Amino acid sequence: MSNKFKLKGRKVDPEPQKNPMVPKIVSSLLDNMVDGSEYQSIVGLTTPPNFNLLDEVRRAILEVEGIRNRPCICYIGNVIKSASETGIDASDDLPFSEMVGKVDRSQTGVDVLLVTNGGSGYQVSRFVNALRSRFKSVEFLLPSFCMSAGTLFALSGDRIWMTERACMGPIDPQVPSKDGRLLPAQALLLLVEKLQKDGQEALDNKKSVPWTAVRIIDTIDKKELGEAISASEYSKTMARQFLNTYKLNSWVEHVANGHPVTDKEREDAAEEIAAALVSHSRWKAHGHAIQREALSNEVKLLIDHPELVPGLDLALSRFWALCTWVFDKTPVVKMIVSKDYRYAKQTAVMQLGVGGA
Repeated sequence: MSNKFKLKGRKVDPEPQKNPMVPKIVSSLLDNMVDGSEYQSIVGLTTPPNFNLLDEVRRAILEVEGIRNRPCICYIGNVIKSASETGIDASDDLPFSEMVGKVDRSQTGVDVLLVTNGGSGYQVSRFVNALRSRFKSVEFLLPSFCMSAGTLFALSGDRIWMTERACMGPIDPQVPSKDGRLLPAQALLLLVEKLQKDGQEALDNKKSVPWTAVRIIDTIDKKELGEAISASEYSKTMARQFLNTYKLNSWVEHVANGHPVTDKEREDAAEEIAAALVSHSRWKAHGHAIQREALSNEVKLLIDHPELVPGLDLALSRFWALCTWVFDKTPVVKMIVSKDYRYAKQTAVMQLGVGGA
């Protein structure tokens, strides 16, 4: 007797491919996904010419909406390949606003399915304003990387749902250097603080300030330093405001004793969480991936688990596997999409309707 079986009508044991070096052409990537091996089961597949991949993305969004019973809008950056224009920036403002405007006016809540390596904190504030002027409830669904400015964005949600594979990152902003490189603002400020401390200690002990410290201080661009200070303060301020106004707004009583939570306690908690996420000295690297357990246990940020909602974790896995395929096989660098709105930014002139590798 065959031991093959089906789960929820989907494939769980794909048919062996005669020649794995030749991509198999399929009419749907979602229909050929295997539960538990979502990406592995489609990585060797391709789609017919003129196949519209955004139709597939829309289907994946509808799967999430069917489980959540509320609209879902998506901001998905290409975190698979190192490419320019993948982060949150001012060019996203119009398509994101248009996408929000397409949501049925009768809806009072929305999910934001978010994947990004980061970007502009200033643009995040505009995203938040666009959402909060329309919806009473905003919740974030994170299936993969949500770093830097993405973390700041997620803090504006009433709830944050993270899969086991997902991660958030420090919101230590980056500032451009004279040679065009991006420098973590907090790292620059910590360096200056250490050099100042070493110099002061030398003077207090009646010694000469170390020549290395003098040279480093002289080479630091004052404009870069000023931008680092401003960006760090902005990120921490916005994180604190988002937490206090939205994420912690539903925290009304203490779990341990049932006592009501005071405004001061809520403000203190927002300050503590924001300070932890901005701290470069704590995470050591701008790109450090913070898993949901660390966010809950160390940062004290409440994270919801999609696997506790029947079907949600699988739907998010299917969505992200599909997006990974798109980013791997096409020039797409970001997608701003919903069931009613489609925008895909690409690195080259190529219609998303063209399928295949």
